[in-house]
Amino acid sequence: MPECEFERNTQSADRRITWDVVVSGLFEENAYVVRRQGERECIIIDPGFDADGLIGLLRRRSLSPAAILITHAHVDHIAGNARLKEEWPEVPIVAGVGEAEKLGDAEANLSGPFGFPIISPPAEQLLADGDRFQVATIELLARQIPGHSRGHLVFICEECEPPVVFVGDVIFAGSIGRTDFPDGDYRQLIEGIRRVLFALPDETVLLPGHGPATTVGHEKRTNPFLAGRGIW
Repeated sequence: MPECEFERNTQSADRRITWDVVVSGLFEENAYVVRRQGERECIIIDPGFDADGLIGLLRRRSLSPAAILITHAHVDHIAGNARLKEEWPEVPIVAGVGEAEKLGDAEANLSGPFGFPIISPPAEQLLADGDRFQVATIELLARQIPGHSRGHLVFICEECEPPVVFVGDVIFAGSIGRTDFPDGDYRQLIEGIRRVLFALPDETVLLPGHGPATTVGHEKRTNPFLAGRGIW
């Protein structure tokens, strides 16, 4: 699969941070494989239903996962956890403290209500707002933005130029995450986007859990939920 079009803007040619996207057919969820150029270790972010696609990509690239990182524990973002742990049992699942319980609860992770209950292995490491997570020579800053899911984290790569954020289902190109789930909250989501994401430079790249990449500046100007007066 092709690497993201924004990759050309990240770091120097020999040490830049790159990513590939594997899109699951069900829910069209984006799973990311993130690595530093020239390194074999990588981070898998939000493995969806196409775990075999992720495994195939890693095998073709001779990559080795160092962590499975979860933005939030809705089923379309964790469905591949068990399969990946079968393949690499030593690789830790890393999730937010507010999402850990959902991993093992089919009702809370929404797989039960959709009619196909799925349980993920538990997280071996938990992150809170403001924690820094370093693995595979990459450091990511975890920031919590509730509203779509109570403990939802986004992961900011500050060393990238421009910065890159793996935003899960907080914001999309031209839209925002759903807030009608049991622990959703529209105002929290809008305020969190404004407080965390819109404080970043306009050129910051946003890599969402569904759909194409976008930038902070583009969403400030054009997102119908956020541009103009709205809730501001």
